[in-house]
Formats: sequence, structure tokens, C-alpha cells
Amino acid sequence: MASPLVGADYAPLVARACRTLGEGRYDDPELLASLVRFIERIAAWNQQIDLTAARSPAEHVDLVVADALAVLGAASPDADEHWVDVGSGAGAPGVTLALLAPRLRMTLVEPRHKRVAFLRSVLAELGRLDVEVIPSESARLAAASFDVAISRATFPPPVWLTEGRRLARQHVWLLLARATAPEGSAPTRERSYAWPLTGAPRRALCFPASEEG
Repeated sequence: MASPLVGADYAPLVARACRTLGEGRYDDPELLASLVRFIERIAAWNQQIDLTAARSPAEHVDLVVADALAVLGAASPDADEHWVDVGSGAGAPGVTLALLAPRLRMTLVEPRHKRVAFLRSVLAELGRLDVEVIPSESARLAAASFDVAISRATFPPPVWLTEGRRLARQHVWLLLARATAPEGSAPTRERSYAWPLTGAPRRALCFPASEEG
């Protein structure tokens, strides 16, 4: 049976997601086309390697773009900030962040070789060879190598907060579905939202890299 993700008309879904969470900032046709291309390439490669568990085009778009849109709506990052996406997998949120905020310095960290191959291939197709892909576990990276660290579903929240703080100099972003935030640490910024196409509840929390705040 053919995958419902392959050959879907993603353009109106991407436009709707960006309009809903992007507050009118991401309506450039070239940007939207790049996001659609990225989503299509995930769907195509997913037939050979495990990149997404999405069961519908709408869920696929939400998985790829929604969290990045929510984070940028709360973060307002500086152009020269260096971000790292740990356990990048298919590239969400890291590749999406790079497309939405092209002046950010973005590094993707992914230990699985097939996913590294996908990331490098899709970044070349998108003309974003400035985005670095590191085929490694995050534990092998030097401490305080980045300004901001983000990860989605790679570690349990308390583990990620500890590892993110080891890697980041400024902020650590924690993306949550139904899990609760780690105890004993207060976020400096928080955004509660729903995925725009499927309605799944989400939270994006930003913590200081230093436990002392």
C-alpha cells in the first residue's frame, strides 16, 4: 500500500500552519516552498528508513514545522546565535528553525548514520550547506559549545535539561507533549500551544543554561 504521506498536497497545510503559529511572519513564497520540499523529502525517504511516525499529511506537517514556529514566536533569537538540535532525526526542529530563521547558526547532532545521510542530502537540496551535521552522540561534544540547545523526544525531560545545560551558554529549550516539566527549575519563557492542524497540546519551555539563572 502506498504511503499517504507521499504525493500529498502539502502547500496549503504548510501555509495554514505558518499562518496559525507564525503570526504573519512566514508567508514568503520561497520559504513556504522550501518547507514543502523538506516535508516531501522526509516522506519520500521514510519509505526506506524510519524518519517519521506520522499517519497523515496533517500530522506530518505538524511534526515538522509546528514546534519550530512556536519556539521562534517566543525566542526572538539574535542573528549570530549558535543553536544545536540534539538527536535531530529527520531534522525537526533543527532544519525547520534554520529555514525559518536563516541567519541563525545551526548545528544538527544525530548519531544514526542513515539519518545523517538524509540530513546531508536534504540540506544540499535546500541549498543550506551552512548547516553543520555532526554524526555523534551529544555526550562527545565539548561543554558550552553553543549558545542555545534544543531537543525533541531524545531524552526524558530532566536528562535533557542537564545535558542541554552542559552544551549551552545561554538557554535550553525543552519541548513537551503531555510530560511535566522537571521539578526544581523554573523556565524563563514558556509557550503553551496546540499543533495547528491536529490540535495536539504542546508546551515549549526555555531555561537558563546556568542552574543559578
